[in-house]
Amino acid sequence: MKPFMNEDFLLTSDAAKKLYHEFAEPMPIIDYHCHLIPKEIAENKQFRNITELFLGGDHYKWRAMASYGIDDKYIRGDGDDYEKFLAYAKTVSMAIGNPLYHWTHLELKRVFGIDEPLSEKTAPAIWEKCNAMLATEEFRAKRLIEKFRVTALCTTDDPADSLEYHKAIAADADFKVKVLPTFRPDKAIKVDFAGFDQYIKTLAEVSGVKIESAKDVAEALRVRALFFNENGCRVSDHGLDTVPAGDIDMEKVEKAFEIGMKGEKPCQELTDNYRTYMLVFLGGVYTELGWAQQYHMNAQRNNNGPMFRKYGPDTGFDSISDELISAKLGKILNAQEEKGILPKTVLYTLNPNANYVLGTTIGNFQTTAGIPGKMQFGSGWWFCDQKDGMFEQMRTLANLGILSTFVGMLTDSRSFVSYPRHEYFRRILCELLGSWVDNGEYPADWDALKTIVQGICYNNAKNYFGL
Repeated sequence: MKPFMNEDFLLTSDAAKKLYHEFAEPMPIIDYHCHLIPKEIAENKQFRNITELFLGGDHYKWRAMASYGIDDKYIRGDGDDYEKFLAYAKTVSMAIGNPLYHWTHLELKRVFGIDEPLSEKTAPAIWEKCNAMLATEEFRAKRLIEKFRVTALCTTDDPADSLEYHKAIAADADFKVKVLPTFRPDKAIKVDFAGFDQYIKTLAEVSGVKIESAKDVAEALRVRALFFNENGCRVSDHGLDTVPAGDIDMEKVEKAFEIGMKGEKPCQELTDNYRTYMLVFLGGVYTELGWAQQYHMNAQRNNNGPMFRKYGPDTGFDSISDELISAKLGKILNAQEEKGILPKTVLYTLNPNANYVLGTTIGNFQTTAGIPGKMQFGSGWWFCDQKDGMFEQMRTLANLGILSTFVGMLTDSRSFVSYPRHEYFRRILCELLGSWVDNGEYPADWDALKTIVQGICYNNAKNYFGL
């Protein structure tokens, strides 16, 4: 029996151990997509206790607690912080096979130096030890980021954001980590969502563009993209919960805009035309600026009506969508390609059934010489962000493309202690590559393997995103 989560955790071959300890483990981190709050970084937030740090905003952990029958008072509600931590300890001790078990113990080990498994029995002592450390300067927000040797991270930001906190962070000469905004224009693109009309008024105000048409919306987004670029932005992000299948009939595009500005919902055909127009237009903006675009697909959100009305979005009531995306996604990317404006693109699916769809889709558009892996099949995302999902995503990419050009892991997290997930990913990567070496499927060419491993862990993302 192997020791619990020791230095060779997840590494079963000598090749895997060599790849991880010599090549992967020493690499710093680029977190090119996360949901950390810039204000908390700028103000170097001090966390009141381990509950706020571990459980605040972490819907992965909330779902697990709910699945174990924990009263919602101790999950999203107003329960006592200590009792919430005890409830999580009780839950995670029974979460055998769930990635949260590994993540939680990596967080305790790497952040607080705690090797003891978390349970109801150990929780009181762990609570005291962690809280004592959190009360010190070395465990504030910026120091936690530095602890994991992060060189750059990209937050997720609305085009109407002032970026005041990014500016404040950049002005701190003692904090060397690049904290850059990501351009996420979903609210301007979802013409069929409630609040679209009010959002467009906000966008007009901050951009200085008088918005009276869909073309004006596009121009306002271009103006804001230029502002983001001036403040270090190098990547955009789009939550395509449904992929639009429209043509670009400008009469229908403008009709959708008119209906949306009345506070009403356009029909699907009009909505798809509007959304497709915006995506293709923005592809041109991103290409002009040298950015990459990210498309996150196959999420079905806010399924529990009462809980959505009580807590709002991103609180643990989302699931996988089985939408068929192949033809629609190919149509959007081809429309950008036809115009010569297809930017570097990272595609993510929440549904592993679409892995081969994305793995083959990216191959259709790898047409720009000098950019290895211009089109990327993104890392296992959200529900696929676990051992089996990571293995499957990387095997798919290796089978259908060039794994060595992969830009690797991201946290996609709201938590300041989620960086051990990069370690988790790197161990899984090295276990996969090590198995191929061990099986004689790839030679023990350590120079080549070092290039591959360190590329996927760090160097590819640094070059791809210009960080």
